[in-house]
Amino acid sequence: MSPVTIRAAFSNCLLIVLLAALAAAQSAEQRTGRYLESVRKQPGLLLAFLHEMPKGGDLHNHLDGAIYAEDLIDFAASGGLCVDRTSSRLLAPPCDPCEIYTAKPAARCAYGDHVLYNQMIDAWSMRNWKAGEESGHDQFFGTFDKFGLASHTHVPEAIAAAANRAGMDHLQYVEFMHTADGGSAAQLAGKVEWNPDYAKMRDALLAAGMKDVATETSKHLAADDARAKEIMKCGTSDASPGCDVTIRYLYQVLRGLPHEIVFAQILLGFELASSDPKFVGFNLVMAEDWYVPMHDFNEHMAMIDYLHTVYPKVHITLHAGELALGLVPPEDLTFHIRSSVERGHAERIGHGVDIMNEKDAVGLLHEMAERNVLVEICLTSNDEILGVSGDDHPLPIYMKYGVPVALATDDEGVSRGDLTHEYLRAVESYRLSYTDLKRMARASLEHSFLPGESLWSQTKVVFRTAPSCAADFPGTEKPTSACEQFLAANPRAKEQWKLEGELVKFEKRY
Repeated sequence: MSPVTIRAAFSNCLLIVLLAALAAAQSAEQRTGRYLESVRKQPGLLLAFLHEMPKGGDLHNHLDGAIYAEDLIDFAASGGLCVDRTSSRLLAPPCDPCEIYTAKPAARCAYGDHVLYNQMIDAWSMRNWKAGEESGHDQFFGTFDKFGLASHTHVPEAIAAAANRAGMDHLQYVEFMHTADGGSAAQLAGKVEWNPDYAKMRDALLAAGMKDVATETSKHLAADDARAKEIMKCGTSDASPGCDVTIRYLYQVLRGLPHEIVFAQILLGFELASSDPKFVGFNLVMAEDWYVPMHDFNEHMAMIDYLHTVYPKVHITLHAGELALGLVPPEDLTFHIRSSVERGHAERIGHGVDIMNEKDAVGLLHEMAERNVLVEICLTSNDEILGVSGDDHPLPIYMKYGVPVALATDDEGVSRGDLTHEYLRAVESYRLSYTDLKRMARASLEHSFLPGESLWSQTKVVFRTAPSCAADFPGTEKPTSACEQFLAANPRAKEQWKLEGELVKFEKRY
């Protein structure tokens, strides 16, 4: 047999093996999909199935809002904080003793006072919220001022609690939104005269010490991360589930503050994402419908547009379209998402609920699909805050037009949920298939801001592996030498390979 014939025979054999493995993988996925269909109308079994399903990453997760009220009460008690019995707002000590009924008891008093304990949980979350007494919007956003003193002073404990919940929920990656500087950028902004010339304003802030603020912020976060790992007992035989979760941060800009502070925080976000690998991007937060975020929206986009020219490699995700008719005038529903994509350079959009109110909505959908802009879908908070759910929610529209989507928790502690229940809600509301869910889980890592190349060279129609791993079947075997080197050099691809392995193990059950 000639060398050419030998090579041809070998190629044919390799092709047969590849096709057989692909067929096996497809049948495993199909069997799993058939099981989901068989339990679709059995909520308990469906919930168990979705809980065990590997979900990839959570790309829209506010660290403060991710903490359950029970944990926050523990934080407040350990920190010696007090609580206003009327408003449930935490206050600094000194506190009144627990032995008598007072207006300012110590938070620890709630352990022996079930009325106070339950009152605090209800005030710090959406538990027992009733429509009509107060809007879901106001209840939701009002929680943060009440418990903020505990979450801001117990960051390592918050990271550990949120990471552990993610691990138990079969997540492997989370990007926490976190204003990690503790207000230093805002204080720096107060020392510099506002200048609408953004280049000069940036120069003034840098001269005043913005890089020092970035350095100190990184140091504090590194210490908080290290302490969180100690709390979770990482590296020991008693390690908590959160130890297996890869955590990165998005610097969180408070867009409801005066414009000089917003600019300083956006600048700090760009600086941190350029210098600290733990910070993979930034986002603007606070209720989009409040006066300052609405009034200053175009100015905020102009700030980002300028700073993007200075820091073109920094990743950007923006809250946009977390609005509904009646919450703001109709004309204010027509441009936030488009502007965030085109002027704010957003690679991902958080919420995007009012997309069909945008000017040329269908054209924008095509543009987002073409630009590969992912939408972080937060079904529960969209229902609680905006009253938008079911057929009124644009999730099916995004999917119809090929816009990538991934489910996210938003503020799971405030909402009293987790990502499993977001999956459950999506399946029950939109009859999503297992293939739909698997695509969303993969999209969460594909659109993460982890550095490096993707495991996938194609994701639009089918998932095709990158050239370095073209001879491999992710999750089914040890990678080849070339693929192993590729994974080692590309953290995003490495995280994706891990997900594929978890999915293979999950599908083998069915």
